[in-house]
Amino acid sequence: MQADFIIIGTGQAGVPLATRLARAGKKVLIAERAQPGGTCTNYGCTPTKTMIASARAAHVARTSARLGVHTGTVRIDFGAVVDRKNAIVERWREQIRKQLNAVGDHLTLLEGHARFVGEREVEVSGQRYSAKTVIINVGARPIIPALPGLESIRWLDNTRLMELRSLPAHLVILGGGYIGCEFGQMFRRFGSDVTIVDRNPHLLAREDPEISTEIEKVFRSEGIRLELQSAVKQGSGDDGEICMKLEQETEVRGSHLLVATGRRPNTDDLDCNNAGVRLDKNGFVIVDEHYRTSAEAVYAVGDAIPQPQFTHTSWDDHRILFDLLMDRGRRTRTGRVIPYTVFTDPQVAGVGLTEKEARARGIAYEVASMPFGQIARAIEVAETAGVLKILLDPKSERILGAAIVGSEAGELIHVLSTIMQAQVTARPIVDGEYVHPTFSEGLQALVMKLKRFSLD
Repeated sequence: MQADFIIIGTGQAGVPLATRLARAGKKVLIAERAQPGGTCTNYGCTPTKTMIASARAAHVARTSARLGVHTGTVRIDFGAVVDRKNAIVERWREQIRKQLNAVGDHLTLLEGHARFVGEREVEVSGQRYSAKTVIINVGARPIIPALPGLESIRWLDNTRLMELRSLPAHLVILGGGYIGCEFGQMFRRFGSDVTIVDRNPHLLAREDPEISTEIEKVFRSEGIRLELQSAVKQGSGDDGEICMKLEQETEVRGSHLLVATGRRPNTDDLDCNNAGVRLDKNGFVIVDEHYRTSAEAVYAVGDAIPQPQFTHTSWDDHRILFDLLMDRGRRTRTGRVIPYTVFTDPQVAGVGLTEKEARARGIAYEVASMPFGQIARAIEVAETAGVLKILLDPKSERILGAAIVGSEAGELIHVLSTIMQAQVTARPIVDGEYVHPTFSEGLQALVMKLKRFSLD
């Protein structure tokens, strides 16, 4: 079958690209070997944030006495938590199916594993299809570290962990990044003992130390054990009892092991060489600023290319690429302002450069920070943990980067990222009138701590 476009993968870039191209009158085939929706819907954002909401409800109930509200013993019906998560995931899957089917004859879903068999030619479930243009949107999956003894353990990735029907007694987590932190706090609040092991000096190693330290303080206060600067030498264990031997000649024992040491692109079984599509040493598809691969009329988007692996980044990929394909866009994938959020409690959010990145690049900057607990709203709702930090270009007065640890940090960061995207100075934050009492007032107070914007 000949088509105008073949899209491999129904992730957060693939589905909107397919539907918009089909509505534009193009013949589109979209292939999916698993469930529609990609990582976000099935294994990432949707299920994890649904379960995090249940974990936070338990935590709020347990700690409500600080607000003068007393409850009884909090009981976790973990099976009900999982059932709710599954129901919401299925709701989103069904919505994606309806979105694909609503377009009509111009769009066809091919169910099966797509592989390249030639230039702009793929095979799905034994049938061959060709197109004028192919778009790769195959996503990523967890990395399996080269750890001696790991093969003897029935270890879990984030997907399998969310399929458990009973709580782990003691969850050991390898990796203190986004996944490790979110799942560590979630399962501790459900009632599991939790230990996080990471070879770096701090959790969320990309962040400046004072940002990581804030979330570490919260984790320790909730009873999460942190083994930092601790590399695992060997793993062993049977069902219900695992042991991680650390290089410091200490051991961490638990009932379950979550491996959260990063993600790799799903390109190893795509047979990219048959299409002339080049990969880098880590398996990511090499693309230029217009998402073009080394093969003519073959593009790649989402987590399979070397860029931040965020749902919102993949979705933005689809907007940029669609406009480029329609010959009406000027934006490219480079130079974007990409905010991010770690959905711990409090949340950790950031955008742009960290201070250590600015120093490493020799970029001049002014910096200001303040405790989140200085915000009136934070005091009133008893959500004072955290810190706000901002970096400013002293010549242009534009924001270079910012980080927030605090309640609803993921919402607050958009104020700063929008200012950065607009390529204007930080002055509008100073001159704006902010509703009192809100968390957003803290952003104005933060910027006004910079000498040039101070009221003094």
